Amino acid sequence: MDFTDVSLTALRVFRAVAEQGTFTAAAASLGYTQSAVSRQIAAIERAAGAELLERRRDGVRLTAAGRVVMRRATVVLDEIDATARELSGLPGQAGTVRLGWFPSAGVVLVPRALAVLRRTDPALHVIGREGSTPALVRALRAGSIDLALLVSAPPFRPPDAESPPLAVQALTERALCLAVPANHPLARGDYVDVADLRGQRWIAGSSSGEDRLMGVWPGLDERPEIALTARDWLAKLHLVAAGCGLTTVPATLASAAPPGVRVLPVRGGPQEQRRLLLARLPHPPADPVIRVAAALRAAALDVDPPAPPTQPM
Repeated sequence: MDFTDVSLTALRVFRAVAEQGTFTAAAASLGYTQSAVSRQIAAIERAAGAELLERRRDGVRLTAAGRVVMRRATVVLDEIDATARELSGLPGQAGTVRLGWFPSAGVVLVPRALAVLRRTDPALHVIGREGSTPALVRALRAGSIDLALLVSAPPFRPPDAESPPLAVQALTERALCLAVPANHPLARGDYVDVADLRGQRWIAGSSSGEDRLMGVWPGLDERPEIALTARDWLAKLHLVAAGCGLTTVPATLASAAPPGVRVLPVRGGPQEQRRLLLARLPHPPADPVIRVAAALRAAALDVDPPAPPTQPM
């Protein structure tokens, strides 16, 4: 076992594969070819003298040896990144929290929490990105983020089955609503009856292969007509405003809806809920992580009703 010749590039590639879950996704995120990613992984596994990734039909997963290497690789890469920030005059690693969030949380919830932190804790440096819930769970496991806002749909289950289990707190449960063009016949009332959703045209989220179809009211007893697909929530709402179709949205997005859109509850049939979760690795969190988590909890309670109680983080 000899890590002296392992390059930083190999460490970054290894972390990307662990975080993205497949060689293909890691190659796309890094701008590399898949063969280049495979060569870097082969090199780091030769240096480790062990298999670091378990190859599965649905992607890859860290082995026990892989988790050890990932923990150490994250320390090395974070130190290199902190050095680069310090040399460029940007804030250093102290007081930095790496946050991940699912896409619609970046429309209202995350900006509200960060705005409060900028006033109350201006020395705290929050960096991060959005991603799907499965990708964010992998990023937590890979050690590339400290805290993640996740979303869960019924039946509510833990966000992953790995051990040790993540520390997870349910913040709120949010009702799923319907975004309707303001001049649509369904926009005339204060709610939409589920029976009136038959035969409608839908604007759905583009499939990533790991998320269920978003944008179509769940449980329709017909094959929905998908008029357009778009990943971005605001893009979908603007397409609704243009009269291109209907889409589902969390109730919290009502305040971000553009002119020409009404966000309405749906009556009749089973009511769909989305549970907002705050997750981290199970070890005791650093003080900056605790402060960011508190701001996110306060923002969630400000825009949503409270969820069933769970053990606090």
